[in-house]
Amino acid sequence: MRITFRFRLIPFIAAAIAVAIGLSLAQWQTHRAVEKIELAEKLQARQSAPAIRLDASLPNAEDLEFRRVLAKGEFLRDWPVYLDNRPHNGVAGFYLLMPFKIVATNQYVLVARGWIPRNPSDRIKVPAVVTPDGTIEIEGVARQSIGQVMQLGAVDAPQPHAIVQNLDIPSFAASSKLTMQPIFLEQLSDTHDGLVRDWPLPSTGVEKHRGYAFQWYALAAMAFIFFVVTGIRRGKK
Repeated sequence: MRITFRFRLIPFIAAAIAVAIGLSLAQWQTHRAVEKIELAEKLQARQSAPAIRLDASLPNAEDLEFRRVLAKGEFLRDWPVYLDNRPHNGVAGFYLLMPFKIVATNQYVLVARGWIPRNPSDRIKVPAVVTPDGTIEIEGVARQSIGQVMQLGAVDAPQPHAIVQNLDIPSFAASSKLTMQPIFLEQLSDTHDGLVRDWPLPSTGVEKHRGYAFQWYALAAMAFIFFVVTGIRRGKK
């Protein structure tokens, strides 16, 4: 039996396109996995570094992100904001955010004090939370964002005691008329207020990207094999 290969232009073009797309996307996913590994290494290095103390200077938010931070001052009790749709261990709840005035300055940092469960019988009722009096020192982790959830419709300007879906520093500063540091602070210190401070770590998703890369490489290989197999012809000598 004689085996020959019949070259056909259209299947070749289709296979070449599929291989090119598969390899390109696989390499992109591999690159993303490398970036996420570097992010995880940076996160670990920054969290193990000595804590930085906030003062009157305005830090670079990107350089400070994931660093442990010390802040001395007092909470502005009249400006709590509640971030909605922040579940913890499957229980619906809020993140309580409150501005913290840095001692000997006119600047504030927005502190995510912790998590509180939602009232199951009244979705807009928020529980009373103890706020420390006077000047205290807290420790936290600096973040550029407290996380975003899907939101339909226009975003309302934050107001005191409001329940909001998302929040950023510029909009909070504009509404409160306060001079804000360019970071959020995820509080770690226990201020005996009953709040949960089990902050989720940013997901690197390395294995996800590696899995997607494998799928795209497999697609490229299958397209090439399909082109070769369908071109093979068997005949009598």
